Amino acid sequence: MGNASVTSAAHEKVEIMADNSPKEKMTAEQLRKRGNELHDGRRFQEAVEVYSKAIMKDPSVPTFYTNRALCYLRLQRWDLVCKDCSTAIERDPNCLKAYYFMGVAFTEKGNHDEAINLLQKANDLAMKQRQSYGDEITSMIRLCRKRRWNRQEEKRISQEIDLQVYLHRLIEEEKQRQLGQLRSEWDDGDVASSSASSSADASVEKKAAELERYHQEKKSELDRLLSEVDDRRKRRDVPDYLCGKISFELMRDPVITPRSVLHFQTEKHLCWNNFFF
Repeated sequence: MGNASVTSAAHEKVEIMADNSPKEKMTAEQLRKRGNELHDGRRFQEAVEVYSKAIMKDPSVPTFYTNRALCYLRLQRWDLVCKDCSTAIERDPNCLKAYYFMGVAFTEKGNHDEAINLLQKANDLAMKQRQSYGDEITSMIRLCRKRRWNRQEEKRISQEIDLQVYLHRLIEEEKQRQLGQLRSEWDDGDVASSSASSSADASVEKKAAELERYHQEKKSELDRLLSEVDDRRKRRDVPDYLCGKISFELMRDPVITPRSVLHFQTEKHLCWNNFFF
């Protein structure tokens, strides 16, 4: 039994050495290919380790950083994605994938303005370099713009609700101030000079009721005005067909090209010159 254990341990040691030594002798390019295989097998953390070895052998290649960034993207480690993409851009300012991956990471982090700038840069590079990514980049730009729109909508709705609560509070405070002033005036002078205290009490109560009714009407009027725009509080979505296919902005002053496609007036010359289609 003892000899069997020793033999088994020895075999495991040999297997480990046999497994590790070839990787140490692999070139950076071979490591990149191995990392690609691991990525395709969804073994992202292992791929990260292999790409890291490739970077150690040759830190000047931007592809190694973007490949590792893609693995970090799958692992949802957004900060590491941005770090690797920034390094790749330092190596190659026209590294399309670096702008795209970093744009996706910023989108997930909620930094939509910066994400849109990066994704737009990636889209511009794809057109300039005549690389086809289908609808991958443009759909991500639309998604990012939609998320930014939704965040703005949520903020707007919250602000409108806060405004309504604030105005209600102001009306209530004004009512309490006027009621307090009415009672103070009555306590200071009216009771001492009036012989018909019961009649005076009725007068004060009448004035207090009038103040109550007046301020309640103000609240009701406020609620009525806000209810007229209550539909605006519902989330508004901008459909994709109302956004330009080049700038991705909401179309204003749209035109129809000879191919019966709606575009911005400013996009017309690009489409008619077959720049986009």
